[in-house]
Amino acid sequence: MDLRVFDNFENAGQAVLGFLHERLGFNLWMITRTEGEDWIVLQAEDHGYGIKPGQVFRWADSFCCHMVQGLTPRMAPCSDQVSLYASAPIAQQVNIKAYIGYPLLNEHGELFGTLCAIDPQPMPESLLQEEHLIELLGGLLSLTLQKELKLAEHSRYLERLQAESCTDELTQVYNERGWEKLLQAEEERSRRYGHYCAIYILDLNGFKEINTIYGRATGDAMLQRTAQTLRNNTGKNDIIARIGADEFAILKINLDKKQADLFGQHLLEVLQRVNVDVAMGCALRHPGTTLKLVQAQAATLMQFNQQTKTQH
Repeated sequence: MDLRVFDNFENAGQAVLGFLHERLGFNLWMITRTEGEDWIVLQAEDHGYGIKPGQVFRWADSFCCHMVQGLTPRMAPCSDQVSLYASAPIAQQVNIKAYIGYPLLNEHGELFGTLCAIDPQPMPESLLQEEHLIELLGGLLSLTLQKELKLAEHSRYLERLQAESCTDELTQVYNERGWEKLLQAEEERSRRYGHYCAIYILDLNGFKEINTIYGRATGDAMLQRTAQTLRNNTGKNDIIARIGADEFAILKINLDKKQADLFGQHLLEVLQRVNVDVAMGCALRHPGTTLKLVQAQAATLMQFNQQTKTQH
């Protein structure tokens, strides 16, 4: 194997999966990502199971869930002989008689996902002699991933610097052009690493009336107060932008639905404290969707919430 492919996690993964299939067989080799309760397929070398990148399964149903906890062996030539594997929900859904798994760690040394394989037929016991090979390639994938995730943090920083010219003068958050540029940059990372991202669209209720009754200076002060509150309650990797006259957008990276809902509720509360009333919509990026689609979904929810509030 040409080790130069390890300069890139995606290319390295493809090379490793192809090499291991050729060397050890197994109908399905995968690189996966765990995110909350979800088990996401990032890459697959499939020869019979019909698994494709972007598919999502329940993490708790998988063999890998037990493997990473150290409850079961990383290599099981006959997985039916391991009670937790034999009784795992996924074994009732899919024909699995042999299994290999290895944990992949992120840049903080925490679980990112797994390198794993399954086959519908038991494998010979001699398979266990290949455990060091799995450890070597799994370790190399983890190191490549860790290096790339650290570089991604640096890339985000550089992207923010380059986008500073795309700042809304009044609020000092990104304008719509800056938002589009940064969203496009994050799209590729989300696809490659299986990040779950949330987009929030916020529209200030009654803004036109405030401008009309109290004057533009009052409206501008409200916009500035809104932007400052959003900055005070978001992280360094979050993107905040003013994408319309009284409309803001936020992108948050690496959070599940529960965390996204909690953050949305927190935003509404802190904005109320500074006398800013907003209609908000939130949507979560899942594998197989794009951030532009997520933005459109969030905007639709925002409009629905706004109309519902007006009716009441």
